Amino acid sequence: MSNSSRVNSPTEETSLTPDQSPGPDAPQDEYTRLGEKTGTTFIPTLIHLLKGNIGTGLLGLPLAVKNAGLVLGPISLFLMGGIAVHCMDILVKCSHYLSGRMRKPFLDYGNCMQYGLEVGPVPWLQRHAIWGRRVVNAFLMVTQLGFCCVYFVFLSDNIKQVIESANGMTADCHLNQTVIMTSTFDSRLYMLCFLPFIILLVFVRNLKYLAPFSMLANLAMIISLGMIFNYIVWNIPFPVALPYLGELKNYALFFGTAIFSFEGIGVVLPLENQMKTARSFHKVLYLGMVIVTCLYISLGTLGYLCFGDSIGASITLNLPNCWLYQAVKILYCFGIFITYALQFYVPAEILIPRVVARLEERWAWAADLSVRAALVTLTCVIAILVPELDLVISLVGSVSSSALALIFPPILEILTFHSEGLPWWVICKNFLISVIGLVGFVAGTYVSIEQIVLRNSARDALNGTLSGVH
Repeated sequence: MSNSSRVNSPTEETSLTPDQSPGPDAPQDEYTRLGEKTGTTFIPTLIHLLKGNIGTGLLGLPLAVKNAGLVLGPISLFLMGGIAVHCMDILVKCSHYLSGRMRKPFLDYGNCMQYGLEVGPVPWLQRHAIWGRRVVNAFLMVTQLGFCCVYFVFLSDNIKQVIESANGMTADCHLNQTVIMTSTFDSRLYMLCFLPFIILLVFVRNLKYLAPFSMLANLAMIISLGMIFNYIVWNIPFPVALPYLGELKNYALFFGTAIFSFEGIGVVLPLENQMKTARSFHKVLYLGMVIVTCLYISLGTLGYLCFGDSIGASITLNLPNCWLYQAVKILYCFGIFITYALQFYVPAEILIPRVVARLEERWAWAADLSVRAALVTLTCVIAILVPELDLVISLVGSVSSSALALIFPPILEILTFHSEGLPWWVICKNFLISVIGLVGFVAGTYVSIEQIVLRNSARDALNGTLSGVH
């Protein structure tokens, strides 16, 4: 099916009457969206797309570039950005085709996979197509809850550093002198301190009440990123003597962090669905992802150039211990704190209705809050068990983000359009992308888990030594 014949999907809340439902071959111009007058316009959709791709993963990219090398890292980010946006485009194209063929007003990612299996060429997969939706939804939940685990580690690491360096702070940000840190307590105890506040945050079930705070969070993160760029651009040491290529084993960690950063595939279909003129979404998608990729490459490369081998799991941990840049950390932490509720919304909406449906109505409210508290506690416990920001990011990226962003979309395109006669080179291209995603999935997961075990063993050995001294 050609690009010119793609159909646009209306908002999820609307429905199509039989005479308005597009067939799989209906031209795009003949398909009028019922929600067209009330949808979002170009700029708001672009802002939402940017917000969906910019989070904690961005701050971990300088370390990712270190793992890949000063030359290989930026090149790999560029290629990965191109593949990621191509897979997003594939997902939108498949959603258009399947919504027309199945006469559905809108399909989310899970439904796309289910209907793709139903129209695919394999009878066994057709009979078990429901598992396509279940698997995709499971990966979406793992991804979103993984983001929440990362947020716990990020908040604890940064706030811990702010508090411990408080006594040694200076007003002069140009003198990045060594500050004597006042030891407080383990970062995992900071996570426990955040736990009740985050539970209270997710008890806000309607996101519209968080909208003003979300706008403040976005503003705080933008200001923080601007200050970070300002510092690293003016503090790159010369001459630069950094390795152009990293170790092969560390490249797997780079892959996990990089694909974690391109985290926006889950928001692509909802954004396209809500856009006033859906045919303009491709412009939004490509413009937004060009901006995102350039931002990733510039921060990753400049951050590594500035801090070199001492770069931390998050670039904020390398900022000077002056009041200005400590305020930057606090601003970004505020943004991440509010973003937790937004990322938490997806798994909550998948799980909570299923739990509540099994109970009497009088227990619905209590069950809703209990599930929310349990899920937040689960993410906190996982973060406590693996309090390594860079490894948590790489593990989540390797396990779930690689499947959603690289493995599933090419397979879905082959299943969806097999009866249309896909060219052989498209099938080979899709097979190659899925293989790259699968290799990254396996290698990234293995190396991340291996490094987690090694670091935990080293920490336990150090704690045992310190206990023996005391």
